[in-house]
Amino acid sequence: MTRVLPVACGDVLDLQDGVITRAQALEAGMGPIAVRSMLRAGRWQPLHRGVYATYPGQLRRSSAMWAALLRAGPDAVLSHLTAAELDHLVPPDGQGASAAIHVSVPRGQHVSPIAGVVLHRRASVARLQHPAAWPPRTRIEETALDLALGARTLDDAMAWLARACGNRLTTQARLEAALAARYRARWRRELAAALADVGAGAHSLLELRYLRDVERPHGLPAGQRQARARQGSRNAYRDVLYEQFGVAVETDGAVAHPPEARWRDRERDNASAVGGVVTLRYGWAAITQRPCWVAAQVGDVLRSRGWPGSVRPCGPGCLAVGAADQGSELRGDL
Repeated sequence: MTRVLPVACGDVLDLQDGVITRAQALEAGMGPIAVRSMLRAGRWQPLHRGVYATYPGQLRRSSAMWAALLRAGPDAVLSHLTAAELDHLVPPDGQGASAAIHVSVPRGQHVSPIAGVVLHRRASVARLQHPAAWPPRTRIEETALDLALGARTLDDAMAWLARACGNRLTTQARLEAALAARYRARWRRELAAALADVGAGAHSLLELRYLRDVERPHGLPAGQRQARARQGSRNAYRDVLYEQFGVAVETDGAVAHPPEARWRDRERDNASAVGGVVTLRYGWAAITQRPCWVAAQVGDVLRSRGWPGSVRPCGPGCLAVGAADQGSELRGDL
């Protein structure tokens, strides 16, 4: 292929992962007959109108992204789940090149529907675009907010922001600045409050729910979030540490703690026990459906380790205070 393609054409292909438009090929020095010849010989394959992959066989995911961008126009950027995929906010799509690709385009730009592409028409695409990322895509803060504001529930929305910070892809301050620029954002006040907690170290939705539904409303002492501890030659991080009393709380969400990582959790718990730290571990059902019971158990253990306070009711009908006197039964339930 290098014998028949102009040098300028090869440069474009290097930048665009083997994808080129008809206009780019002609501008690089190829003639219309040469382009048709490549297509007829099967050395190139058409992807969208006037957009080609310059190799045969299975299409690469990255090439499909470039094809969508080139078909959508010069101001288009990858966004939403596709930008999240590139920035490792979500795992790569298991469907490969055939999975839907999300592209944002300026609202006033006419773009016809594109097969396999979800178009998002935006007022100011240039403001949302990362200045250096390649292929062109939205900044990670804007990507996280796009996904949060399009989420089905507020919990899902908060989870996107917590994940972006928990994966160390961005910071609370950058997310707050991006949110401030979206004057009509859905759940604006609630997400701003959640970002304050994310900045304090609640790096998953379950950690946020523990802070908001268990610790604060029941008057437990303020724990240290993402407390660092040495585990052999590595750093380990505890979700919540009540250091003065030697008690740690770990929140076990399915995403945050996949099966292959659970042995590391057990190793960390064992190392904590050697250091005199008691570890309590709670899953999604316990924290979201029985927060009062969780508060009672945490309070019970904290008192046994020297905490002078007491669990307070979070509201009428709170079960935490009565449950504090049922430690053995509670431990069996959770």
